[in-house]
Amino acid sequence: MTPSEQWLDWLKVERNRSDNTISTYARTMKTLGDHPEQMTREDVEQWWRERAEGSVSTRNNELSAVRGFFRWLARFEHRGDDPTIRLDLLTRPRRVSRFVGRDDLALLLGVLPADLRRAVALGAYAGLRVSEAASLHWRDVEHESRRIIVKGKGDNDRRIGLSATLLDLLLPEGNGYVVTARAETMSAHTLQQRVNAAIKTAGVDATFHKLRHRYGFKSAEAGIKPTAIANAMGHASLQTTMGYIAAADTDLDLIAEAVTR
Repeated sequence: MTPSEQWLDWLKVERNRSDNTISTYARTMKTLGDHPEQMTREDVEQWWRERAEGSVSTRNNELSAVRGFFRWLARFEHRGDDPTIRLDLLTRPRRVSRFVGRDDLALLLGVLPADLRRAVALGAYAGLRVSEAASLHWRDVEHESRRIIVKGKGDNDRRIGLSATLLDLLLPEGNGYVVTARAETMSAHTLQQRVNAAIKTAGVDATFHKLRHRYGFKSAEAGIKPTAIANAMGHASLQTTMGYIAAADTDLDLIAEAVTR
């Protein structure tokens, strides 16, 4: 077993990281080449420069994975230095949260195949991340209490409301995973690629994650308290939730009206 495979195994067994996290980290490790444990500081910095075309979010996730690998090497005395020491996470530009509009959502729900329609519904009407949608099983859907039990980041469970609209879009119920309607699921990476490609083909300027933005924005617009939104969306920090509160600021409507008088 290579050092990178040992690290991934350690993350799974000792740190209880999800299968989705493990597969994401494994893809990142492949970008480092055959023997990442032997990379020098110059090698790692060259790798970082070559990743410059990626988005801020993707590059930060990749750097976090690589940092974790080299810190694991140091912790278990496989090497004594950290070649990522001069690399910093990128600053995320402040952006207004954008989401899928009502008409675009209706279009998607009308034209997508059944499995992708169910995935889109879970993003828009339950606020699920793509990994959460991919792993949702029918045993986690409680009809009587109208709740969905979601296994989120860090293997933490949370309960969210199940509306009649969402349930109608998910039915008929099966014995397997909700999206695939069978005993086998698909990876979050595959689901995201398929959904995003289908959204683009439908002529909608959006991604799966913007469906989740819709859930957050609409919740904030309805006046739901930030802590409740954070709990429903599985936010580790209330600061993330406040982005939706700012985007849905109803005082902006009052200002717009006031300045025209």
